[in-house]
Amino acid sequence: MSADYLFETSWEICNKVGGIYTVLSTKAKTVVEQYGDLYLCIGPDLSKEHNDDFIEDSSLYRNWKEVAQNEGLKLRIGRWNICGSPIVILVDFTPFFEKKNEILTNFWLNFKLDSISGQWDYIEPALFGYAAGKIIESFYNFHCSSIDKIIAHFHEWMTGTGILHLKANVPQIATVFTTHATVLGRCIAGNGLPLYDNIRQYKPAETANRFGVRSKFSLESLSASLSDAYTTVSDITNRECDAFFERPADVVTINGFENDFVPQSDAYVAKREAARKKLLHVASSLMQQPLDENALLVINSGRFEFKNKGIDVFIKSLAQLSQNAPDRQIIAFLTVPAGNSGKRVELLQRMDRRIGDQPITNEFATHVLHDPYNDPILKSLTEHKLFNTPDSNVKIVYVPIYLDGNDGIFNLSYYDLLIGFDLSVFPSYYEPWGYTPLESIAFGIPTITTSLAGFGLWARDNYKDQQSVVIIERDDYNDGEVVNAIAESIRKFSAQSEEQYQFIRKTAMQISQGALWQNLYNDYLKAYDIALRKSELRYSLYQNKTSNIGKMVEYITRETPEWHRISIKSHLPETLKKLEELSENLWWSWTFEARELFEEIAGPTLWQKCHENPVYLLQILPLDRLKNFSQNEQFIAKLDEVHARFRQYMETPCTRPEKRVAYFSMEFGISNELKIFSGGLGMLAGDYLKEASDCNVSMVGVGLLYRYGYFTQRLTAQGNQVAEYEPQDFLKIPAEPVLDENGAWKTT
Repeated sequence: MSADYLFETSWEICNKVGGIYTVLSTKAKTVVEQYGDLYLCIGPDLSKEHNDDFIEDSSLYRNWKEVAQNEGLKLRIGRWNICGSPIVILVDFTPFFEKKNEILTNFWLNFKLDSISGQWDYIEPALFGYAAGKIIESFYNFHCSSIDKIIAHFHEWMTGTGILHLKANVPQIATVFTTHATVLGRCIAGNGLPLYDNIRQYKPAETANRFGVRSKFSLESLSASLSDAYTTVSDITNRECDAFFERPADVVTINGFENDFVPQSDAYVAKREAARKKLLHVASSLMQQPLDENALLVINSGRFEFKNKGIDVFIKSLAQLSQNAPDRQIIAFLTVPAGNSGKRVELLQRMDRRIGDQPITNEFATHVLHDPYNDPILKSLTEHKLFNTPDSNVKIVYVPIYLDGNDGIFNLSYYDLLIGFDLSVFPSYYEPWGYTPLESIAFGIPTITTSLAGFGLWARDNYKDQQSVVIIERDDYNDGEVVNAIAESIRKFSAQSEEQYQFIRKTAMQISQGALWQNLYNDYLKAYDIALRKSELRYSLYQNKTSNIGKMVEYITRETPEWHRISIKSHLPETLKKLEELSENLWWSWTFEARELFEEIAGPTLWQKCHENPVYLLQILPLDRLKNFSQNEQFIAKLDEVHARFRQYMETPCTRPEKRVAYFSMEFGISNELKIFSGGLGMLAGDYLKEASDCNVSMVGVGLLYRYGYFTQRLTAQGNQVAEYEPQDFLKIPAEPVLDENGAWKTT
């Protein structure tokens, strides 16, 4: 079953915190291709004013927005500044702070949500989830009727109160919950306890009390049990779900990505050379000694979770390598953000001059650490006698800062540096998925990971007998074996010939293609189907629901004046009149010279805003643009040439024996602004019509004009009063509107 509306709520919508941001921001392009502007993301409005991720657009859903604000909801609507540009609703949930006791009490009475021990790191996201649920409910009341299929997808326990609110108040909406990492799993692993070998030894309620996360666990477990469909991101996390919630996920929705951030061909080579040069220059300046140009550059990156991310075993493996170092020099970069006060000025000064005669040893960090004596990485390096001396063939560079391109030393983004490495190592102990090794192979960099990482399990199950993703078997107690395996794997990579290494790099890129969202998004559709079918079982609870859009067009006599917006149709200058004739025949849609005319006169922004509809475009073109193009001799010459071709095309007499051909199809994919198609069949049928037209065959396509669509609809009622809906409002207008006894438009 497909949805009419899809809401997706997360604390990391337009708020870059961790891996969930990567999941949602890379998935957006695929979701928008599926749902268009009926896909609405909901995130927290934390900045209130400026957010580089968010581009506000006051024209989007402006009528509903006014209603929602009158209901006491504070929100901004715009687009997420990422590939796909999905619509985003940013919610200011601070007005609910003063009502928190009442809100949380109601959740206790209705669902036994245990919030009594929750501190602010619980209360704040709980109120955000509640506000998101209220936003969805308000939108639903305004826009939707009983025939609409609506999905509300919530990520992590931080949004779970939205599920509970909709469960209590809007039974029509199908809810989906995704947990990316369980609360108890993180606590157990983060506190150095064995998690996997006997996971059921941990009694959930007692464990939650032990670690002070009773409220978070209560919300997470309720979200998992009460949602219509429940998903998680890997098979290994599903083991946690089964143990802690006694409900395995309905669907495992593997995390995918888009690889549009990976440069191609010559650009790839240039960026790799630049990154490698920068890495060697910084490392050489840090250690005040020359380094081999052919050194094996190895990276470990991610959050500073010393055990969970496997930093501890990685350092031990480097220590083991240093005792019997390979011939090839190995330089390991630990790019893990930690407490720092910025760039090291003396390192910058060294980078600007030639390396001195006297090497400086025992320096690892590129930035000034707040508390170097208690830093776990530096302590471990010292403990395992790893020193950057000239006679050591294993050297370490510690980069304790987020690589955003403005760190003061590298001044390159993470991806722009990642491309310069030869190998990555992510030997995680607790890793529900693991984007870092996936990003690595996308750049053609082989990686080492473990069987306790979701990505590692996925690669092991799907890609056998390859050397690009090395999966080390890991459990609760075999750290020594893991250390040996990492050291041996690095040693093998250092000994590869150039021909072998290029083959491994190529295979790595091929494996990454299997994790593109286009190959994995179907799992989400399965979860949505499960949720919608459960919603249908509740139909009796919402069968009489009607849309409130009709309230916008009340045709009743009022004693007080009301303001209404009207649209004025543009009047084309004489030299541009031919555009009007071209716009009214779909010939333009498969004739690129004709399409270019509309794109040129519109400009990229207006053309997209009009959804590539030339008829609508010509109605709203600004006067100054019309004047400029009416005097543009080059444009007019091109218009005359295209129009002459069109007239010749239309006036060519038909010499074929058949008088007419009828072509019956459920859909015709002729052009994007004519939404009467959904898939491959429509594309084929549309191409048949175009080819028939080009071959001068009189063919009539007989199909379906779907009941709902995106269009400007003029509705005329008593007294010739007119209301107009603009395409950007994306309102659902009945194909045959009918007035009820009060003069309002019926929507059922």
